[in-house]
Amino acid sequence: MKPDRPDRITFRKKPQQERSIQRVDAILAVAAALIAEKGVSAMKMTELAAVAAIPIGSVYQYFPDKTAIVRALLDRHSSRIQQKVEEAFSTVTSLDHAIEQVCGMIDWYYREFRSDPAYLGVWLGTEIDRDILQMNIAHSNRVAGIFLASIRPFLPPESRIDLKARTQLFSHLIGASVRFAIMSDDDMALRMLHEWKRVIRITLLAEPA
Repeated sequence: MKPDRPDRITFRKKPQQERSIQRVDAILAVAAALIAEKGVSAMKMTELAAVAAIPIGSVYQYFPDKTAIVRALLDRHSSRIQQKVEEAFSTVTSLDHAIEQVCGMIDWYYREFRSDPAYLGVWLGTEIDRDILQMNIAHSNRVAGIFLASIRPFLPPESRIDLKARTQLFSHLIGASVRFAIMSDDDMALRMLHEWKRVIRITLLAEPA
């Protein structure tokens, strides 16, 4: 995989003053609404500037292209998820408790983002740029690392699980399964997530045969 190229996917100019921060927030709010309505590919920078009532030059002052906007929105979603994961796994008392926290996180993840129409559009927007896709993978791996750190003290010394590989795999699969559920009707979504949590309880920390 190619390394990230931050010049392409970060702020061109980082906002410092309150007015600049508010302007960036306005740009991102309008971008989220447009992405929810029509998707990343159909969103135009000129339309974004017009709807936000911000000169196009000011938009480009902070974001060189819409890839950078998707990056900023994905950063916000990722930060919300990572903060919740850190809170959930800071008080783990056993392996069983950790598994139940994972299942609770799935429920929270689904509830939190099903009502956020921009989330799915932003995530699908990761496909427009390899660097942003890599950023999303890095986020998934950080979540896995938080979980791994929380369960290490409770693992038996004879455990033969390749924990790093397994937790990264499950972290990615959990994100994908929740996004699939969000795209489904609510009844089927809840049924699928119920089955997925049953699989997780049985397999996530099962020792290899």
